[in-house]
Amino acid sequence: MNAEHRPRPRLRSAAAAALLVAALAGAGGAASADTTASGTATARTGSVTGQAVGKLAAACTGTPTGFATVNALGQNGTTGGAGGPVVTVTTAAALKDYVGRPGPYVIQVSGRIQVSGMLTVVANKSILGVGTTAEITGGGLQLGSTTRPGNNVIIRNIRFTGAEDDSISVTNKAHHVWIDHNDLSDGYDGLLDIKRESDFVTVSWNHFHHHSKSALLGHSDSYTADVGKLRVTYHHNFFDGTDQRHPRVRFAEPVHVLNNYYRDNALYGVASTENAGVLVEGNYFENVAHPIYVGYDKSGPGRVVERNNRYVGSGTPQTAGTVVEPRTYYPYTVDDPATVPATVSAGAGVGKIGC
Repeated sequence: MNAEHRPRPRLRSAAAAALLVAALAGAGGAASADTTASGTATARTGSVTGQAVGKLAAACTGTPTGFATVNALGQNGTTGGAGGPVVTVTTAAALKDYVGRPGPYVIQVSGRIQVSGMLTVVANKSILGVGTTAEITGGGLQLGSTTRPGNNVIIRNIRFTGAEDDSISVTNKAHHVWIDHNDLSDGYDGLLDIKRESDFVTVSWNHFHHHSKSALLGHSDSYTADVGKLRVTYHHNFFDGTDQRHPRVRFAEPVHVLNNYYRDNALYGVASTENAGVLVEGNYFENVAHPIYVGYDKSGPGRVVERNNRYVGSGTPQTAGTVVEPRTYYPYTVDDPATVPATVSAGAGVGKIGC
């Protein structure tokens, strides 16, 4: 069995268990909330009022950069559930209900929620963790199905652990997605997979750790429908001791890998395959023997341009060909890669934004 396909044993430690807090201090003992037609949230149990929940949602401000901002496919940027009712959920049943409802919703996840399998998230949703203890464990979120699109979705400030399959799957032509300031670890398959003609996605300020397969981009070598899709920006993520797929790319162009921190990645950092076009820019690779591959396993070679990266205790990157410039889609600035370890270590993950 190839090392890339070997599931990594799940890690259970006292430190990890300490993170699985069931209640959020300062959330007012919130339970799941119903929402009236006027958009006022009323708690079924607990003491959260519509006014209090609205303040929590307003605190989690910010906008994406990168591909999630592009005006395309009938969607001008990524706004999630903005303008929709604000609700707080504390149970798997309530979470499943609201992420699958039609129309925009701002869904506050409070405390630890044990789920099973993949919950289908449909269009126009913001799923925001409250404070530092919001967690989805045991299962994951799948953006869209073959009949219900998962477009215009925001996922922020949530810890994902112990998923039976993927932690987050962006699939089935989902577009305009922002995945920001999450903590992802200890799952069975991929932590964050983007595939099946999805497009215009930004993955920013996430902490990936205690896992092997981090971030797949592209379904398979035979799924050529992904050609011309899968435009994704990965910026300021911390790939912390994860083995591979940071990302592993098929067919997509351009993919922008910007100002990420790679540390102790056992197999490789970035892999570009099947004629994908990847720009790897301003990153910091520390103790990564193979920072960039052109082609991997049975997949044919892709194209990679690398510039202004730092390689500390790391091998020589592979590069090939030319790549469409991300600046043809959006403006951006590049942080000095020397500052990336400190900046990303301090800023990636949960509890770093005002949700």
